[in-house]
Formats: sequence, structure tokens, C-alpha cells
Amino acid sequence: MLKVKLAATAAFLAFAAAGCTQNINPTDIDRAAIGAAAGATIAHVAGEDESDVYKGAAAGAAAGAICNDVGFCR
Repeated sequence: MLKVKLAATAAFLAFAAAGCTQNINPTDIDRAAIGAAAGATIAHVAGEDESDVYKGAAAGAAAGAICNDVGFCR
């Protein structure tokens, strides 16, 4: 259950962090990098395994890359 909450929190914060870059006109790669950093940080703080950090970074990168495509960070 903790891992599900962690993934949901990482995705939400990645969307939020990527959305904060609107004034600099970021690309998908920029938003993915911001999302990966946010996801990895959250996973590191809340996780117990090193693999949790990689999973958080992957989830955050995916969320950051698609946030403008789903209309969240416009």
C-alpha cells in the first residue's frame, strides 16, 4: 500500500513541478528531467530500497513528460 501511495504522490508532485516551468517554455525533456528529480527525491525519502529511487525517477519522468499532453501543466 505504501508503494501505491508513493507512486501517486510522486506522479502528482512531478506534474506540479513540471507545471511550474511554464514561463520558460520547457520541452518534454525538460519536464521529464524535473519529474525524474521530483520522483527520485520522494522515493528516496519515503523508500527503503535503492530500487525505489529508480522506480520513483521513472514514474516522475513519465509524468513530467506527458503532463502537457493531458492538459495539466499548460
